[in-house]
Amino acid sequence: MQKVLIVDDEDVLRMLIEDTLEDLEDVELHTAENGREAMTKLSGTRFDLVILDYMMPELTGIEVLGLMNEEMKAATPILMLTAKAQEADRNRAREAGARYFMPKPFSPMELLQIVEGILSDKKKT
Repeated sequence: MQKVLIVDDEDVLRMLIEDTLEDLEDVELHTAENGREAMTKLSGTRFDLVILDYMMPELTGIEVLGLMNEEMKAATPILMLTAKAQEADRNRAREAGARYFMPKPFSPMELLQIVEGILSDKKKT
C-alpha cells in the first residue's frame, strides 16, 4: 500500500485533492492542514508522495522542505502545488527539494495523471 500525504491549509482544496485521488488502487491518503502538522506526520510515517502547498501559515511548503532531512527528501517525491507560478518560485521549490511542480488552479484530471505517474515510477524503484 502506497501512502500519500496531502498538505494544504485550504479545506476545499485539500478535499478536492482527496476526492480526486480516493479511487487510486492500493493508495492510502493522509492529510495535514499546515506545515507543522505535516512535519509531525512525516516524522512518524514514510510516505511515497507528498503533495505540498507552497503558501501556508505557520510553516510554508518551502520551510517544510527545509526541515525534512536529506534522506527523507531523497526517498519521497514532492509535488509542490502553488498559485506562485513564476519561474523564480519554481526554482526555489526545486532547490528546496521539490521534484514536481503544479500551479493552482489545477485540473483534477491532470493532477490524477501526474500522481499516477509518480506512484508508478516509485513502485519500480
